[in-house]
Amino acid sequence: MDLDFKKSDGLITAVIQDHASGRVLMVGYMNEESFHLTVERGYAIFWSRSRQKLWLKGESSGHKLLVKTIQTDCDKDAVLIQVEAVGPGVCHEGYESCFFRTLNGEEWQVTEAQTYDPSKVYSH
Repeated sequence: MDLDFKKSDGLITAVIQDHASGRVLMVGYMNEESFHLTVERGYAIFWSRSRQKLWLKGESSGHKLLVKTIQTDCDKDAVLIQVEAVGPGVCHEGYESCFFRTLNGEEWQVTEAQTYDPSKVYSH
């Protein structure tokens, strides 16, 4: 499991993809500890750059990401993690995927419906 955590200040990019549909759900970052915990526990665990701490996806919402497969790129500085999303959505704004906006001309437009009400899940 010799990934290159040195290239980007101790982090690797983690692309999270639905294992059944192939849809990209989110992108996060992992340090060495969060990667090893992900492998050990079978749920996606990230390094939160804003909070500077480990973050189990779904720790507050219950919408966890059950790991199915993990692949790395040729440089071993990014991973593709195929998951089963446990819950109605991955995005903290209430959508299935964090990629719910589409560029239309010069404006970003929301192009899908929310799958859950985030105000009922998160206490901001």
